Amino acid sequence: YFPPPAAKEDFLGCLVKEIPPRLLYAKSSPAYPSVLGQTIRNSRWSSPDNVKPLYIITPTNVSHIQSAVVCGRRHTVRIRVRSGGHDYEGLSYRSLQPETFAVVDLNKMRAVWVDGKARTAWVDSGAQLGELYYAIYKASPTLAFPAGVCPTIGVGGNFAGGGFGMLLRKYGIAAENVIDVKLVDANGKLHDKKSMGDDHFWAVRGGGGESFGIVVAWQVKLLPVPPTVTIFKISKTVSEGAVDIINKWQVVAPQLPADLMIRIIAQGPKATFEAMYLGTCKTLTPLMSSKFPELGMNPSHCNEMSWIQSIPFVHLGHRDALEDDLLNRNNSFKPFAEYKSDYVYQPFPKTVWEQILNTWLVKPGAGIMIFDPYGATISATPESATPFPHRKGVLFNIQYVNYWFAPGAAAAPLSWSKDIYNYMEPYVSKNPRQAYANYRDIDLGRNEVVNDVSTYASGKVWGQKYFKGNFERLAITKGKVDPTDYFRNEQSIPPLIKKY
Repeated sequence: YFPPPAAKEDFLGCLVKEIPPRLLYAKSSPAYPSVLGQTIRNSRWSSPDNVKPLYIITPTNVSHIQSAVVCGRRHTVRIRVRSGGHDYEGLSYRSLQPETFAVVDLNKMRAVWVDGKARTAWVDSGAQLGELYYAIYKASPTLAFPAGVCPTIGVGGNFAGGGFGMLLRKYGIAAENVIDVKLVDANGKLHDKKSMGDDHFWAVRGGGGESFGIVVAWQVKLLPVPPTVTIFKISKTVSEGAVDIINKWQVVAPQLPADLMIRIIAQGPKATFEAMYLGTCKTLTPLMSSKFPELGMNPSHCNEMSWIQSIPFVHLGHRDALEDDLLNRNNSFKPFAEYKSDYVYQPFPKTVWEQILNTWLVKPGAGIMIFDPYGATISATPESATPFPHRKGVLFNIQYVNYWFAPGAAAAPLSWSKDIYNYMEPYVSKNPRQAYANYRDIDLGRNEVVNDVSTYASGKVWGQKYFKGNFERLAITKGKVDPTDYFRNEQSIPPLIKKY
């Protein structure tokens, strides 16, 4: 029997016993707006009508996180966790319904320890991908890690939901290359892979953030890359034959050798073919001539560089300011944004590509479409090996991205996103129509809470789209490690308690 805590020992009173006050920000604190806003990447979620946290906690060590959980449990204050702030729906720092919650912001926990000899690294969840990549490069220019493309993404969220970038065809997703974690559970206890057990460890590597506890740090295996990689970016307009070239790309790109990734960014009536090849121009040119001559790639398109230089070059188009580009934490690009995703198993009819490039991408409010080819390693891993299920048979992933830059300009972009998503339905995956957990989309469904617990039936609606057949195992695992659903948001895994 636990006696009820004295009324005056409120949540804040509990926190200040264990956490220095300088690491705590109440809504009334002058610094609260800037601390909250620092990593809000989508300006839609910074408006006053969003439900904001009661407190922000910025821990500098694990014990602070444990204390936050213990105090939160005691005083019925839920905790959401933010690493880089790139959650597309902002659920790491806002609630869709009125709720008493605090945010544990991992911004101050961003250390990276690299062991070049063992080819492993430990990285804190609050680190940005660019900081991880840079630390790996400092230890060895011929080691790498296969996570996201954008350097400002937080490690915690990216790894938790899967994490893929230009190395996905060679080395798969970030989560499948995680070999250990440090995690604070719903009781405030610290675990590693050994103490948490197989199901829990499986779940945190791709089952999405928030649901299974707070992963403080990840141990990853580092993977070899050659001293020289080759990047090309070749743009083709509709009048230059873009439709025919993409029509061929959708069949060729998933079949290429694992060392070659060619993604497409389509904007307006133009498609840009962005490639990374783990090797030199001299080897890439004949490979392209034999496998994909339609693109017309030749040595003048080659940009040879080290793997670390490819990170800013792919993302930003230059490679001469590594530290600035990879270690910058002051990202000022904060558009209003809407995102959706799809998976494709059957080649599109050519008429669909014509519609996309000639009609959809030139409509008012049109966004960008990014096509990432699968095949090779990412598709060879069994669906149940990690919660990330988009494997065998996937030709490519689509990300629909739409930006606007004034609060009143949302109507056309939002309408375009909804309409193109509806148009694509016959041509993409079915039963369920799949989506990538890290491209979070609240339109896919949201949890209903009954008796203070998210229901399995409501979670299954969106959960099977992200996780397919793995959703049930995730929910059973949630039922074991957090049966009262302490760690939750509108799209967290609900607990499924098996009755035996």
